[in-house]
Amino acid sequence: MAAPSPTAGELRHAKRIVVKLGSAVVTRGDECGLALGRLASIVEQVAMLQNQGREMMIVTSGAVAFGKQRLRHEILLSQSVRQALHSGQNQLKDMSLPVLEARACAAAGQSGLMALYEAMFTQYSTCTAQILVTNLDFHDDQKRQNLNSTLQELLRMNIVPIINTNDAVVPPPEPNSDLQGVNVISIKDNDSLAARLAVEMKADLLIALSDVEGLYDSPPGTDDAKLIDIFYPGDQQSITYGTKSRVGIGGMEAKVKAALWALQGGTSVVIANGTHPKVTGHVITDIVEGKKLGTFFSEIKPAGPTVEQQTEMARNSGRTLASLLPDQRSEIICHLAELLTEKKDEILAANKMDMDLAVNAGHLSPAMQKRLSLSPAKLNSLAIGLRQIAVAAQDSVGQVLRRTRVAHNLELEQITVPIGVLLVIFEARPDCLPQVSALAIASGNALLLKGGKEAANTNRVLHELTQEALSLHGVKEAVQLVSTREEVEDLCRLDKIIDLIIPRGSSQLVKDIQRAAKGIPVLGHSEGICHVYVDAEASIDKVIKIVRDSKCDYPAACNAMETLLIHRDILRTPLFDQIIDMLRTERVKIHAGPRFASYLTFSPSEAKSLRTEYGDLECCMEVVDTMQDAVDHIHKYGSSHTDVIITENEETAEQFLHQLDSACVFWNASSRFADGYRFGLGAEVGISTARIHARGPVGLEGLLTTKWVLRGDGHTAADFSEHGTMKYLHENLPVGQPLAGQRDSN
Repeated sequence: MAAPSPTAGELRHAKRIVVKLGSAVVTRGDECGLALGRLASIVEQVAMLQNQGREMMIVTSGAVAFGKQRLRHEILLSQSVRQALHSGQNQLKDMSLPVLEARACAAAGQSGLMALYEAMFTQYSTCTAQILVTNLDFHDDQKRQNLNSTLQELLRMNIVPIINTNDAVVPPPEPNSDLQGVNVISIKDNDSLAARLAVEMKADLLIALSDVEGLYDSPPGTDDAKLIDIFYPGDQQSITYGTKSRVGIGGMEAKVKAALWALQGGTSVVIANGTHPKVTGHVITDIVEGKKLGTFFSEIKPAGPTVEQQTEMARNSGRTLASLLPDQRSEIICHLAELLTEKKDEILAANKMDMDLAVNAGHLSPAMQKRLSLSPAKLNSLAIGLRQIAVAAQDSVGQVLRRTRVAHNLELEQITVPIGVLLVIFEARPDCLPQVSALAIASGNALLLKGGKEAANTNRVLHELTQEALSLHGVKEAVQLVSTREEVEDLCRLDKIIDLIIPRGSSQLVKDIQRAAKGIPVLGHSEGICHVYVDAEASIDKVIKIVRDSKCDYPAACNAMETLLIHRDILRTPLFDQIIDMLRTERVKIHAGPRFASYLTFSPSEAKSLRTEYGDLECCMEVVDTMQDAVDHIHKYGSSHTDVIITENEETAEQFLHQLDSACVFWNASSRFADGYRFGLGAEVGISTARIHARGPVGLEGLLTTKWVLRGDGHTAADFSEHGTMKYLHENLPVGQPLAGQRDSN
């Protein structure tokens, strides 16, 4: 028995790779001729991997299709000449093509197919060689050894072997002769050929490209068909196969049998789509990089549920959570708050393990270590915040926002409902887990949590306590912690089961998630470039207090000041000197903006960019002429997060507050107030700079959406037509007043 194959994430270490190109990948939709653009992108990827030092082999279809195109052309040309000679003006459109025999097509197309491959690979300075095989080449020991020797020599010379069955002479496949055991495999199609070749050559990876995304639990296109990301040998009984490919002689069942045979022989296997225009250009390289594409065949089945199963469990339990009474959801949150204090020793012990590992590894900055660290005071503060959320949970789900009497006995309500399934991704910040869990519980949302590996032990304990609290009312599975080695990019692919992604972490994390989550909305901000503008009419005491707090209280926070804008009239005044002295005392490094630098003989280091989030004891300082210039600067270089004006002139302040288009705009207050707890939201899931849905610190209300409920009495649209008997009333009703004759949904 061969050693177990690696996990999908370890495929980047694959040295010898077989790429199998199915007929549907290589041929055009009309089955006559090759899909040249698709083939060119595949050749580019194979050449790139070959030039990285890997050993690439291609098992290709396409000779029959290429030959069919050539033979049809020749037959049409021949028939047209004969008809022109014998029939004069007979209509050529009456000509009919004979049925072309596949072996003849293969004979006519093989040389052209190879010439095409050679021309394409030449563009990347890569040499190719053609090898045609039949069953006898594998069943005859001497021939098999010769084949192995030839392939080994070609790979040693950095040549890409291109292998195909010799369809010009191969007999028709015998039924029931496919895959009879570990040592017997009938070469009846290119799937079995690729599997046999991969095992024979001890390949690390076999990539089988077809015209479907991978293996489904039922035929693709049918209702409830789900793509299987990882397939295990014992799962064969749960699969229902559909028909074979539109071209070629293999089907998905043949691919699965071949894949399992190769897996048993020690080769990792991935079946993926090689025809999708959005992924064809990088499907092979993505698989080799360990990205989750298609179906990965694995011998080792994990003990716990997959992330897809976890999400389904969360969704199902979340629907029960949403149907609980407000008092019951509040009770769960209060119990979680109690557990944070009751189990603080267990939590702090786990956190100490994480801290020790982080310190020994030496890869966390002091700011990140501060975020990772928990203390009794932090846990008490968390518990207080959770109790605030528990109170707010009383007035969240099911609140009537609008009531309208559309017509007699036809009444409409707009009510608050959960968004659905939330995916929250957070870095080394374990206090985020109970906060976000409480907000999800209060809003009736299912929750999928992906924490940073730095806080793995702390997150595990906190999640266990969260599920203990949820068990009070039988909704333990509503909050799930992803502890598998799932990449963030893979989680962002679950657009059919995740409704909203909320990243909590660095700007780079947020940017990566926004780029990866193409089908799922992302709530968050990519940068926290917060400005403080000191107006000409600012109070000295307020300036020193606010600037110090905004920059120095917690420099790594997203609501910390990054740029200090100074009115020109303040330069060379006692106030300016006090600002500089305070920043120096606090050891804040100043980067001068271009205008500020022009005023100084010996200036600090000039800012490389006016759009920088330092996240440390550093800031940019720039000079502006007016309040309007400050607003224009912030609009140009800011991130629409939090911006502050310090002034005693109320009119100037109001203009600033009105004109500035940021999520949070403050007058004579520190930028650090941009926080859900300080706003009285109890906690926040993050700060959003988006224009749609929630903006600023997002608490409980930001995790709700609405639905419309219409109650009628046999009404139809025809009742209100020109010849109908009813008229619209559209009367607005008090939201707190139960509708006449209807159950009050509150």
